[in-house]
Amino acid sequence: MLPWARACRVSRGTRGPSAPSSSRVPVAFSSSSSSRRDAEPRPLPLSYKLLDGEVTLPAIVFLHGLFGSKTNFNSIAKALAQQTGRRVLTVDARNHGDSPHSSDVSYEAMSQDLQGLLPQLGLEPCVLVGHSMGGKTAMLLALQRPELVERLISVDISPVNTTAVSNFAAYVAAMRAIDIPGEVPRSQARKLADKQLSSVVQDTAVRQFLLTNLVEVDGRFVWRVNLSALAKHLDKIMAFPVRQESYSGPTLFLLGGNSEFVPPSHHPEIKRLFPRAQIQTVPNAGHWVHAERPQDFMAAIRGFLV
Repeated sequence: MLPWARACRVSRGTRGPSAPSSSRVPVAFSSSSSSRRDAEPRPLPLSYKLLDGEVTLPAIVFLHGLFGSKTNFNSIAKALAQQTGRRVLTVDARNHGDSPHSSDVSYEAMSQDLQGLLPQLGLEPCVLVGHSMGGKTAMLLALQRPELVERLISVDISPVNTTAVSNFAAYVAAMRAIDIPGEVPRSQARKLADKQLSSVVQDTAVRQFLLTNLVEVDGRFVWRVNLSALAKHLDKIMAFPVRQESYSGPTLFLLGGNSEFVPPSHHPEIKRLFPRAQIQTVPNAGHWVHAERPQDFMAAIRGFLV
């Protein structure tokens, strides 16, 4: 596991008009699965990659889902930066990718992280695009700090509990059960992990997605995602904080046509919290809309920006 990740600030420096800016947080391992600092909710310095564009246009900010990372949107971010001329930011959520780990996995904490990062980078107000867990973070941020969000896109997720339709608990358990001998080659390690996961995760594409979190550190293979914290608080990630305020900005709920994450029964709560919400379906797409139908996904975003 990755019990704690020590963060460092990376200077943005001076760069050309098309050069990306990035912040990478080096991971440090320890024998303890918690830190005293975790006891106090506080913003964490997230790892990110920023593609330059026209500063007069609201930037597009992508937030990934559970087990994901900012690299999930690499090709889409580059394409949209070219197609729209906008700055595009991809971010690793806490406990994911290269961002620090914390025992606090709440959406309030994840929203707070972004409330610190977006003004720091001068990206407010932005077009906030969040998938699954990232969609819930985006929705909460829009409700809490609407001045930071010019418009909102929630990808295949709603502000409603999604435990009933997800297999995430089984994925976490399967990943935690992986046993890889020390000093094996990377290719063999991935094959071993894939084989062990296959008994629980039958979908090859999902297994390959989960395996993007398998990294080698000091000769051993570990998961860079903070599985211990996610396993302990998965119910928080599946839920959504109770809110009374609404977000009045333009909002798009972009759903996978083959997904069951946002049934019609969720629509009243969507309309209550996001009265200007549009609901659009991408045909032949499951929960990972951006990975399964990238061209349709980008077309929907471009259409919503007009």
